[in-house]
Amino acid sequence: MPHQIDYYFTLLSPWTYLGHDAFTALAKQYGLAVRYRPTPLRSVFDETGGLPLPKRHPVRQRYRVLELQRWRARRGLPLTLFPKFFPYDVSLADRVVLALVARGEDPAGFVGEVLADVWAREQDMSRPESVLAAAERAGLATAGLIEAAESEAIGEAYRAAIAQAVEAGVFGAPSYVLDGEIFWGQDRIDLLADALKSGRAPYRDDATV
Repeated sequence: MPHQIDYYFTLLSPWTYLGHDAFTALAKQYGLAVRYRPTPLRSVFDETGGLPLPKRHPVRQRYRVLELQRWRARRGLPLTLFPKFFPYDVSLADRVVLALVARGEDPAGFVGEVLADVWAREQDMSRPESVLAAAERAGLATAGLIEAAESEAIGEAYRAAIAQAVEAGVFGAPSYVLDGEIFWGQDRIDLLADALKSGRAPYRDDATV
């Protein structure tokens, strides 16, 4: 049976964008069963003490821009540092991910298309037509997709993601949780790869060193 990994992310995040292809390639390499967990990150911040970008100190905001440039070059991906439609209401796109999972479909391609639409193509991904266009490019059937995403069942699942993230110890995106061990940030993918390669037991935060 393949390992299962929980993928906590928001389709608002440039870091999720920068790490998405590398993570999905790693998951495929090791046969990981990925559980996609789109998460309302602002609500998670409220629970865990994080600050949304506009409230962070200017020094931290400036450093973020440096890091984005470094990782844009490292990953070889196009990325606009200040995209036209950022921030945007991410809830519909996030909920479409859950609707795709409920239909038994792999949302990886859709996630990648939406992230590129925000950070490389500067599209307004709060618009249903933009979300459907991303699904079409990912080769997914779009009939009834928006209606499914707006259903009460998907809404409940989306709201439940906040508690799931906090319980798992997640406080930022993207986070990859393997056997209860959290790897926070796309810059931790190499460490995740090391853990998978070695097959080691997960590290715990209450371990006696």
